[in-house]
Order: sequence, then C-alpha cells, then structure tokens
Amino acid sequence: MQGIGLRPKVCVSADGSGVVGHAGARLLADLADATGLTAAYSAALRPLRPRGTGHDPGRIATDLAVMLADGGETIADLAVLRDQAEVFGPIASTPTAWRLLADVDERALAFLRSARASAREVAWLQAAERGEGIPAVRAAGCMLPGLVLDIDATLVACHSEKQQAAPTYKGGFGFHPLLCFLANTGEALSGRLRPGNAGANTATDHITVLDQALAQIPDAHRHGTDILIRTDSAGSAKAFLAHVRDMRQRGIRTFFSVGYAITEPVRRAVRAMPDRLWHPALDQDGTLRDGAEVAELTGMVDLDGYPAGTRIIVRRERPHPGAQLSLFDQDEGLRHQVFLTDTPYSGGGSAQFLEVRHRGHATVEDRIRCGKTTGFGRFPSRDFGVNAVWLELSLAAIDLLAWMRVLLLDGELATAEPKKLRYRLLHVAARLTRGGRRLRLRILATWPWKLELATAFHRLAALPRPAG
Repeated sequence: MQGIGLRPKVCVSADGSGVVGHAGARLLADLADATGLTAAYSAALRPLRPRGTGHDPGRIATDLAVMLADGGETIADLAVLRDQAEVFGPIASTPTAWRLLADVDERALAFLRSARASAREVAWLQAAERGEGIPAVRAAGCMLPGLVLDIDATLVACHSEKQQAAPTYKGGFGFHPLLCFLANTGEALSGRLRPGNAGANTATDHITVLDQALAQIPDAHRHGTDILIRTDSAGSAKAFLAHVRDMRQRGIRTFFSVGYAITEPVRRAVRAMPDRLWHPALDQDGTLRDGAEVAELTGMVDLDGYPAGTRIIVRRERPHPGAQLSLFDQDEGLRHQVFLTDTPYSGGGSAQFLEVRHRGHATVEDRIRCGKTTGFGRFPSRDFGVNAVWLELSLAAIDLLAWMRVLLLDGELATAEPKKLRYRLLHVAARLTRGGRRLRLRILATWPWKLELATAFHRLAALPRPAG
C-alpha cells in the first residue's frame, strides 16, 4: 500500500513584495483601453469631474467594470486592483467610487450606454480585422444568418430594504430586471432594472429593452442584416410584436420567435391535429430528437391582431424526469411547447427548423446565470439609481469578457464561461520585475495556461486602435 504523501511545510508571513495576484485582470483593463471604452466613458462622464481634479470618472467606471468582470461583488472589491497600483495604476477609493455612482443621473446613464455602443463598434471592427468577425449562431447543424437577440427577465433577491425592491411572483423579495443578450457572442446589449413585482409580459419594458439593444449594434450590422428577436411567452404581447414588425419601416430587418401560452384554442388545435401531420423534431446538431414531434397550427388558431404572416408551431415530447407539466400535458402524457414566428415558409422556414431555432433561446438562461456572477446578481445600494448604474457597468463587464473571447482567445477558452476564465486566466499570480526601462509581468512558468494568457496579451498589443 502506498502511503499518502505529505505536503511541504510552509511558514506564512504578510511581508511579500514584487508578486501580483489577479494579474490576468490587466488583460481586461488593457482591452477596455484598446476598444476605446475607457476614453468613451471619460468623455461621457467629463461633467462629473469638477475642475479637472481628482480621479477621472470614466476611468473609475472602467475600473468598476473590470472589477466586476474579474468576479468582484461589491464596490469594496476595488481594493484588489487598488492595492496593486504597479500593475493597474491609480485606482479610486471606495468612497470616491460610491460618489460617482450616486452622481450618475438618467442623462449620464444614457451617455454611458452610448459610450459602450461606440466601444462595441470598435471591438467588432477589430474582430473583422482579425478575419474572425462576429460568429454565427447555429441551429440544427446550420448557421443562422445575421444576429440573434435573446430577451428574458430574471429575479434578483434582496436581503435588505432597497428602493423599489418588491415582492416577486415566486414569493421572494427584490428586483426583476429585463435583459437582452446577443446570442452570437454572449454580449449583454441592454438591461432594465425593475421592481420585483414588475410584470413579466409588460410590452413597454420589452420595447424599451429592444430599442436600447438595437442602439448598441453598429450601424453596419443594424441595417441590412437579419436580426432575430427571441423571447419566451412573456414577449408574445401584440404591441411588442407589432413594434418588432414596425422596425422594418426604419430599415431594420427584424423577425420574431416568441413563446406562446397554451390556451384552450391551442389545446383544441393540438388534439385535432392528425398524426400524419406531426413530424420528427430535430436536435441542435441536426439529428432527430428522440421522442419529440413538431406540427404547425397556423390556420387552426385565431391570431387576429398579430402581425400579418404570423405562424404558430407546437412541439410535443415525452417529459423528462422532473419536468413541470400542466394539466393538459398530464392528460395527454406529453409535454407541449408553443411559439409564434413571422419567418416565412420560403427560405428554409420549415416548422422543424424553426422549432429547433427557437429552442436555442434557452441558452439565455446560461447568460443570465453567468451575468449574476458578473455584477447583477447583487445590487450594492439602497438607492435605485445607483443600482441602475451598477447594472449598466455589469453589462459592460460581460461585454469585456465576450470581447476577450472573440478577440484574444482560441479553442476551449474562446467559449468558456466567466468562472473558467477567472480560474485559468484572470486570477493567475505573476511576478513584477524591472529591466531595460520596462516593467515585466512574469507568469509562473509551470502555470498550465501560461501560453494562452501570454498569447492573449500579444494579440491585444497587435489590435488596431481607434483613431484619436
């Protein structure tokens, strides 16, 4: 029997120097500079810097976004960057950062959104320069043309009294933000902080979030590119779908694919559908989905008031263990899901393909789960306005991670979630040395992902910078 090896004994002291933790986070700070996010934030928040003294407000906002991308949860976590000034430069104190968040009003918040949009345009141009471009979303083994926007709401619990926090429909207490993510890259295009009792299917909130998301897309992609809007059944309000359709009059080619409630007319149509008109459903790789079938109910359900050309499609399948079934599902012995779309029959709009395309909306739940570890899972203030700014900065943090994956990483790390990126790249320790009038960040030679991190820094240095 082999004995258990003993770990070497160590003596611990708190007097080290020349060693940096979270060294990989410098990659995010430099990426914010390279995409022009820091400069755009500085221009947006210049009025908040009295007489040009003290810390640049735009730089403080960038540092907060970097801290959130690195996994920080509170404003006090800025200390991780502040106490390593040789790598991250001068970082504002916690009270200074608090004052900035409190000073950002609705007008300044709109400027922050515009600044993030300008940085996104630069990032997308840099991706095009690299020859990568914006990746396509895949469904049924095929690449979807254009861009895919996923809108969904989530509940964020609050454990103390905060302004506009309210009881939620699940019996909790907190906020109910509505968010929009770009499925192509995982970027967080827009978000709206709402009270916990805000309606899930409020058309005005969906319209606001969609408009803000579209404003984030560079002009070259917003016009002349197919843009698919996916939501669950909360987005099936007629006013919202009419707004999506009206976008075409402004030169924006938007289409929708939204969940739909299983009403009594839908149940009657499902029961009346002949077995011969049910077709095998597909998986995301294009293979047949075991135990699942798809049928089109268009013409069998009254869709009066919905945009012309709206189609209704249903999928039925054997329920997986633990699935939440309605009484109708229990009676039929199958789980049913219904959605609406205005994608026409021509151009590959078969019911089977459209159903698997819509099912891809479920990935937004992963985006939200990761977003809650990147800022908006915990709001720091009792003031609603401060928390709204915090949400915007957390969206910027999510963007920084997305741009890092697209512009700087390959292979497994190019699709990694934030937790993996932090563990392997961002939280690495390194040694600082000086020589030849240069400051060097020396990553441990035995670190398993040292080459990936070094390559990312080299690619960052080679990115074209915006003029000025």
